[in-house]
Amino acid sequence: MSFKEGLKRFVGIKTEEDLKKEKTTKEKAKEFVESLLFAAIAAFFIITFVVQNTRIPTGSMEGTILVGDFVLVNKFIYGSTSPRYIPFTEIQLPFFRLPSIREPRPKDIVVFEYPGDKDELYAGESKRSGSMERGTNYVKRLIGMPGDVIQVKDKVVFVNGKEFFRPPYIQYLAPIPRPASYTNPMIFPSDKPWNEDNYGPLRVPKKGDVIPLNLSNVEEWRIIIDREYGKHVVDVNATGVTIEGKAVTSYTMKKDYYFMMGDNRDDSMDSRFWGFVSRDIIVGQAFITLFSWDRDIPFTEFVKLIGSIRPDRVLRLLN
Repeated sequence: MSFKEGLKRFVGIKTEEDLKKEKTTKEKAKEFVESLLFAAIAAFFIITFVVQNTRIPTGSMEGTILVGDFVLVNKFIYGSTSPRYIPFTEIQLPFFRLPSIREPRPKDIVVFEYPGDKDELYAGESKRSGSMERGTNYVKRLIGMPGDVIQVKDKVVFVNGKEFFRPPYIQYLAPIPRPASYTNPMIFPSDKPWNEDNYGPLRVPKKGDVIPLNLSNVEEWRIIIDREYGKHVVDVNATGVTIEGKAVTSYTMKKDYYFMMGDNRDDSMDSRFWGFVSRDIIVGQAFITLFSWDRDIPFTEFVKLIGSIRPDRVLRLLN
């Protein structure tokens, strides 16, 4: 650089070298778009494989998790999956799962894809009013592992004959249990004379279990088998049970299953009502509340909405 060019730079006059280096408007626009694209790809990767936020719309986990909490979900701990659905649709995509750090454990607060009502092949199949859409995520506490025996006696949960861990913020809205003689027709499985307060014993199926099938127990297993096939395959006739038109007397389970319950025991639609959760639809572990506010306040009242933020829920670890 000559003395003349150095002097020009010192007094703020652009040299020919500076002008050559100066980006054109087109180059700046291209660089901006590239930055946005990189940020979008990074965000997609993080949300898909690492961690995502989920909003809690119901009170089934009160007071562990409150309505209006925004909860972070650790997706890689159980093995992240590629996207399961085309965005904003219920159209399924082929997906793969990465290796897990560990498997789900009892007491974990688990996020999973709602499997559907107890008589549905998948969520929303029946098109009933109020039915969940396919791909809807639920948050519950893992109670039963594959092979465990679940029983509820006067609201107290037992697993394999031992009383299960009582969450710190467990709630019972109805203090008096329903008697064991009362049968709730909404309960899972449909043919059992149980209710939500006196339930079971029920064994959680695991991969490799051989289940006897006959006319007296087929309704207990029909929808689980259909879900494993991904279509309605179980039927009955005068002589017995058929799968895809072939007579059978047993069935070997293809997947591991889990039993989920809400900490707000009297206001939770959970495995007692719609059944087991298969391993392949588990999304991740809810581990921290990012922040929380009153979800009933509309965004049009933004100042009031901001004022409803609950400081004690910000960055609160879940247990």
